[in-house]
Amino acid sequence: MTLLNYIKRALPVGLFALLPLSASAQSDDFGLNLSLEAQKKLSKDWSASFEGELRTRNNTKTVDRWSFGLGVDYKVAKWLKASAGYTYLYDHNQRTSYFDATDDEVLDGDAEVGDPKKYADYWGSRHRFNVSLTFDKKLFGDFRFSLRERWQYTYRPEQTVDQRWSILDNAYDGKQKVYGGRGKNVLRSRLQIEYDKKGLAVTPYANVELFNAWNIEKVRYHVGLDWKVAKKHSLGIFYRYQHVYGDDDDLEPNIHMLGLGYKFKF
Repeated sequence: MTLLNYIKRALPVGLFALLPLSASAQSDDFGLNLSLEAQKKLSKDWSASFEGELRTRNNTKTVDRWSFGLGVDYKVAKWLKASAGYTYLYDHNQRTSYFDATDDEVLDGDAEVGDPKKYADYWGSRHRFNVSLTFDKKLFGDFRFSLRERWQYTYRPEQTVDQRWSILDNAYDGKQKVYGGRGKNVLRSRLQIEYDKKGLAVTPYANVELFNAWNIEKVRYHVGLDWKVAKKHSLGIFYRYQHVYGDDDDLEPNIHMLGLGYKFKF
């Protein structure tokens, strides 16, 4: 049996085997990640790319965010690549505030400390910049190992919400709420292995990525396939599991995600 035939048989079985994992974690979400990417080789060492992405959550019922990104890559050496990029993100935000001991409702006995207080549902922008170094080398025949270290800075501008839903009153409060602007630095470390055999149209891979903002905030696990359908066209499919350790408002929940992508080179 060839490797390609093995992958074709094993992939549906592998995806089916992941279903009990999703069902067993009732607090985990499920979503889709759809992307389009165009790449242009500018010279022997330089290339540029543009990518658009759509993510869903709430078991694919809710659009989570749109994003559009530009990037450049420079091949420093055969085994080292440097990258830089900018991404504009348009997010669907859901924020809940909670009662504390000084609130009148708590003092009057109408609510307890820690009860949900008000809820906001709105769309907002983020601006993200990144620089990366990727080290990669073939080892053990056709297996390629790579380590990518990426510094990422994300700025969320100030956002004004017209009103929030008061959970205690079961009505909108009719008051504006301003969420202040803020920036955040994250170091993303990704270790990946792929089977990169010359002449094989399909490239399977797996990786794990750590998000570190002074402590580990989340970990992502991926398994996927890239399929070169023509000289300039390729398709990708992946499964992602994301486990969150922090409680920052910018963090997505624990989520199982299925990704589909199309890439064009010109």
